[in-house]
Amino acid sequence: MRASRQLSILMLLQSHGRMSAQALADKLETSVRTVYRDVDELSAAGVPIWADRGRHGGFQLQPGWRTRVDGLTAPEARAMFLGGLPGPAAQLGLGEAMASAQLKLLAALPEGWRDDARRVSARFHLDPIDWYRGPAAADHLPGIAQAVWNERRIAIRYESWKDVVERVLEPLGLVLKAGVWYVAARSGKEPRTYRLSNILDLKETGEGFERPQDFDLATYWQASTKRFESELYRAHALLRVSARGWKQLRALSAAVADALDAADSPAGSGWREVRIPIESVEHAAGQLLRLGAEVQVLEPAPLRRKMAATIEAMAALYT
Repeated sequence: MRASRQLSILMLLQSHGRMSAQALADKLETSVRTVYRDVDELSAAGVPIWADRGRHGGFQLQPGWRTRVDGLTAPEARAMFLGGLPGPAAQLGLGEAMASAQLKLLAALPEGWRDDARRVSARFHLDPIDWYRGPAAADHLPGIAQAVWNERRIAIRYESWKDVVERVLEPLGLVLKAGVWYVAARSGKEPRTYRLSNILDLKETGEGFERPQDFDLATYWQASTKRFESELYRAHALLRVSARGWKQLRALSAAVADALDAADSPAGSGWREVRIPIESVEHAAGQLLRLGAEVQVLEPAPLRRKMAATIEAMAALYT
């Protein structure tokens, strides 16, 4: 644990530059006293760490000093090869760079670890795209990735669910969610999320912008998805469901599955009542019709009428 913690201190100082003892302790989830002890041991071992005192002080490595790649442990080396998704890397224009980096990493690893690293990609494959779906269109991904990296404004023509709009964006980060790319960007004060496949046109403005220092992409995305999910399901439906329908109902969405988990499963072939979240009457009817005679809508009344009208229209087609 101590060796791993000290290696983490080196990586943090190497990637972030100067850091205070408190910042290091927060990152490592340890005490400031432990950080001071680890720094003393690293210095005694010959690692050139400088300490600056004062309000804006902290620890930093001697300029130009770098750790060697063979400081990786065997599990860390295997994780490097597992984490490299060739599809998204190629979409970002980094396919060749990723392959080259993996070759260099292999060459730097001890002989006994190389076969382990190669076996990871041969025995584990990550596929982020759902069944019966192809990757979403990402024609503008390389250009947006460059704008994110270089902090450059972009002008887009965007097809939202309401209309086609034009925006000048300050792109802050890219997210790959279930095979679909999204960009977090500001067009005003607060960042919003834009789906790349809905971008009809993109132009570089030639203007730079200052990225907010307090913006954290992972934190923003987590809050954004929670807000989206809470706003998406605005109503509920009370259903009477068979045991077979209960299993089929679970596949509709994660929110529905959570509602089922909170209720008791039907015993044997019995029917049970359950209340599930729904987006709208139209959307819920389309989803529940998939279950056929395995589900009966009890509430709300507009959903019952929509189901009945659709079933009658379908029956008329087959009489």
